[in-house]
Amino acid sequence: MRIVSGIQPTGSLHLGNYLGAIRNWVRMQDALKPGDEAFFFIADLHAITLFQKPAELKQATREIAAALMAAGIDPARAVLFNQSQVSAHAELAWVLGCTARVGWLNRMTQFKEKSGKDREGASVGLYTYPVLQAADVLLYKATHVPVGEDQKQHLELARDIALKFNTDFGVDLFPLPEPTIAPSSPRVRSLRDGSAKMSKSDPSDQSRINLTDSADDIRLKVKRAKTDSEPLPADEAGLEGRPEARNLVEIYATLSDATISDVLATFGGQGFGAFKPALAELLVGHLAPMNERFRALLAEPDRIDSALAQGAARARAVADGTMREVRAAVGFLGG
Repeated sequence: MRIVSGIQPTGSLHLGNYLGAIRNWVRMQDALKPGDEAFFFIADLHAITLFQKPAELKQATREIAAALMAAGIDPARAVLFNQSQVSAHAELAWVLGCTARVGWLNRMTQFKEKSGKDREGASVGLYTYPVLQAADVLLYKATHVPVGEDQKQHLELARDIALKFNTDFGVDLFPLPEPTIAPSSPRVRSLRDGSAKMSKSDPSDQSRINLTDSADDIRLKVKRAKTDSEPLPADEAGLEGRPEARNLVEIYATLSDATISDVLATFGGQGFGAFKPALAELLVGHLAPMNERFRALLAEPDRIDSALAQGAARARAVADGTMREVRAAVGFLGG
């Protein structure tokens, strides 16, 4: 098994990132068997599809690396690196861009969402970044890719590109990566609007629990989280039409590795005045130690940079081997 996944260094990591991806990464890392490998990268090449101030991008990359390490990603066990240190990502993206078809990219829904009404003003990179995503996983011959539901279309594109490349050049070079979706991971919603997902881009910081929030910040945000006036129901059916209540109950259930029914068996019939403090303390118990490790790492930027450089060296050793095979298959002259 070879696992590959990445995360962009844009904005602060929040609870949705942790429950939807990072906690799953840590669990997959911890479950690795002899011979298995995990590659986790900070997608700084993807980040520049929208303009980033250079100094801010550099700092954000360090912060994301520190947050991942604080959450439990161990650079000695998994390969942790930032994408731009491995130039083969960009090289393979060009080759695969000549394999992918325009019609395939035209069907990608995320470009339409991210470019909005100014499609003509969007960068070429924003349009073609699904090809770079395909290169990210195919470069390491990934067998499994942890993805959220909103990324399944991109992995299907990677599989289509891999199949076409193998067919066009008569090789069996790229395996078709399988999506790995953690069945217990909820789509964490905004604390201000239960119909919207928790997002780094939301202008209101009160809409999310950041992994860098202090214990007091967490308690205050949970206290202020939007709810309704009804008590919690006795069973899950009673959450129908109550998106904010469902969101808070799902967060509690996921953090405590329980079911929604388990949570409602404890808190059903109680109001949010009782439930919110319990949820806040559960969040603090999980995130406060992570926050402490995060701040200790940020105080040692050289330690972060060294971990990323060592991870990049390990990644390049694998990527260079793949690119030798790609160049030979395409017919490029040279090594």
